[in-house]
Amino acid sequence: MEEISPDVAARKAWLGLLAKCDAEQLQELWCSVDEPEHSMLRAPEIGGVMVRGRAGAVGAAFNLGEMTVTRCSVKLADGTIGHAYVQGRDKAKAQTAAMIDALMQTGQAAAIRAQILTPLQQTYDAAKATRAARAAATKVDFFTMVRGED
Repeated sequence: MEEISPDVAARKAWLGLLAKCDAEQLQELWCSVDEPEHSMLRAPEIGGVMVRGRAGAVGAAFNLGEMTVTRCSVKLADGTIGHAYVQGRDKAKAQTAAMIDALMQTGQAAAIRAQILTPLQQTYDAAKATRAARAAATKVDFFTMVRGED
């Protein structure tokens, strides 16, 4: 299996976070950033993708169903290109995510990480912990009781 470079792994992580984050929170955080000069390579457009799954995460892949996504690509004035694919039909979220992807590839990466990605990650982690706690509350322990017979 191919090893992924640290740069590619980091970009994969922030693109995944942007794809799954809450659109309202993303827009609130984005308002604190001065939007750089840019041009659209691909205006936000809505489409569908086929979601595939595996039984038990190890079986043969099968088509689970379709999911709506919105994609966008932007180019900053310095030539840096940012892409985004986000869940759902939110064109503004896709454009914002593409802008953040582009900025994360520039010298502004540390500031963008601190202003936008870190708060988004904290919110995502808190929601994940809440879901895990709710699921754990429904856990059933099955055990065998000895009936006292020999």
